[in-house]
Amino acid sequence: MNKKKLQIFISSTFTDLVDERQAAVAAVLKAGHIPAGMELFKSGDKSQLETIKKWIDDCDVYMLILGGRYGTVEPVSGKSYTELEYDYALERGMRVFSVVITEDALEVKVKAGGTSFMEKENPKLLAVFREKVLSNISSFFSDDKDIKLCVHESLSELALDKSLIGWVSGAELKDTSSLIEQNQKLVDDNERLAKELDDLKKKKAAAESKSEKKQELSELIEILYSRKITVPAEICGEPEPQEVRVGDVFFSVKNDLIGGVENSVNSSKPDIYIFYNVCPILEMYGLVASEKVAGVKYRRFSTTKLGKEVLFEIDKRLAKMAEKAEKATKSESGLKD
Repeated sequence: MNKKKLQIFISSTFTDLVDERQAAVAAVLKAGHIPAGMELFKSGDKSQLETIKKWIDDCDVYMLILGGRYGTVEPVSGKSYTELEYDYALERGMRVFSVVITEDALEVKVKAGGTSFMEKENPKLLAVFREKVLSNISSFFSDDKDIKLCVHESLSELALDKSLIGWVSGAELKDTSSLIEQNQKLVDDNERLAKELDDLKKKKAAAESKSEKKQELSELIEILYSRKITVPAEICGEPEPQEVRVGDVFFSVKNDLIGGVENSVNSSKPDIYIFYNVCPILEMYGLVASEKVAGVKYRRFSTTKLGKEVLFEIDKRLAKMAEKAEKATKSESGLKD
């Protein structure tokens, strides 16, 4: 089983808790974990606090040793740097435990070392901070042995917490190369499947678009062949005026419309008839479009892209009908023989 090493940030005021901090460091090391903080920092300005926060971010557990001093106060917040560190650890949701000096032990320290071990400037702030600390996970200490015991008990429990990442020696880790290869294969397969799915979606969209387009063309052709107009005898070359389907007229004059039919004074009578009688109907369905000819007063109707697609579809249908008629004729001829 891998032995996970936790990194512990040890926070306290500086000069009054040297021995206690060293006892905590020794206990952390003896438990097989990594201490941080210690004498590396001495709270005093905002930039230094930001540096300490980065160290806290890299740690797994925050430990506070609270003695009889409140510490240097940061002017903006009105809190000591030690309390700001403690609050920051709580805000990050870190595992936090504290050891707080007992009143009797503090009295002994003051008698032995003087008033430098007690808070003289901000006793009320210390009292509020102490109450906050004791409301969370904490225990009291009278001497170094209490601190070591607290560290041992706390870290024994925290080491079992699977949510704490900690640090594990590379030599103790299993060879994960096969897992990496399998993971890469899964990634590659996922990318391939995603591409295949995307291609299928595009093909489906194209097929649906093609189907919709074919349906649109069929509907237009049906309309053109259901609508009729009367063509004067002089235009159709017959003794009497002829009633013809618009679809037949459109297909019969397709070459003229592709080149453009004009209403100029030089246009033929059939072209003039097509311009004023056929083209307005075709324009209504988007099959031809009117445009002004540059430099002259007359206009021109020309076949649009949709109009050409309709003509192409009509041509295909007529070709199929002719093919069927030819087969039917040959079949009928064979029966007679």
